[in-house]
Amino acid sequence: MSKSDKYPSESGRRRFVKGVVGGATLAGVGAMGSATVNTLTTAGGVGGGSTVAMTIAKAGGPAPRGLPQIPVRVTDDGFIEGVWPDVTTVEQEGQEVEVAQQDLGGRLYSGEWFQYCGVESQENVQPNFESDNLFRAVDGPPYDWQSETYEGGDRIHVDDFDDYDSWGNGIGNDGVGKPALVRWRSEEAGTDLNALVIRSERIEAAAEEDDWVDASTDQGFMAYLNVCTHFCCIPGYKELEESSRYDAADGSYCVCHQSVYDPFTLEEALFIARPRPD
Repeated sequence: MSKSDKYPSESGRRRFVKGVVGGATLAGVGAMGSATVNTLTTAGGVGGGSTVAMTIAKAGGPAPRGLPQIPVRVTDDGFIEGVWPDVTTVEQEGQEVEVAQQDLGGRLYSGEWFQYCGVESQENVQPNFESDNLFRAVDGPPYDWQSETYEGGDRIHVDDFDDYDSWGNGIGNDGVGKPALVRWRSEEAGTDLNALVIRSERIEAAAEEDDWVDASTDQGFMAYLNVCTHFCCIPGYKELEESSRYDAADGSYCVCHQSVYDPFTLEEALFIARPRPD
């Protein structure tokens, strides 16, 4: 396959799409989402509103958009961490509020990417929540390698992904990407932020060609918030054999309503982020 086409040739799809996808569709999502937000949030909230996030692409099913990407980096001692945006103070609607946002790879990366499905009410997405931002293993992960390597709360380390170019678990193709189910910014927090980390050769190749991918991934690692944008369920990457029925054996599949996401296609998505509680 060529550098410009990260999918196998028979699929006809391209990876790491640039630009806002489906403008007409997104306009509809924005209007519908706004009406929903107006009924579910109070006027006293801060933040929120029309937001453009980088997401893993929605490939099928009823979900309105993809899952928000979490930029990552590998620390000097080899642990994997999610990047949280810089915290600044801005004026919104006549009052000064703290926001988490920064330029990254030529795009505005914001904490508002994660303000949906009630996540906006969690303390760990508040701009000033103190966290080391390291990804930590969940209890009872669906991957044998992870349960054999880590206990819940252990930090995820690059050395444990050495076989990422060949790893497989009998679902889909081997060598697509090695995953770990993790929680993020959740130490000392009342509620976990569920996320998924993947290391893949496809991500390494894309980082050589795209400024955003280069800035938001590291050594083939990428991550995303693992909360379905449909009804807030928890999707699974290479977890269930039934995912092959929905062309999702090598993707992220939400068993609740058959929404499918492609972790190896990153695209912009426009949506209405919910305001944080006052």
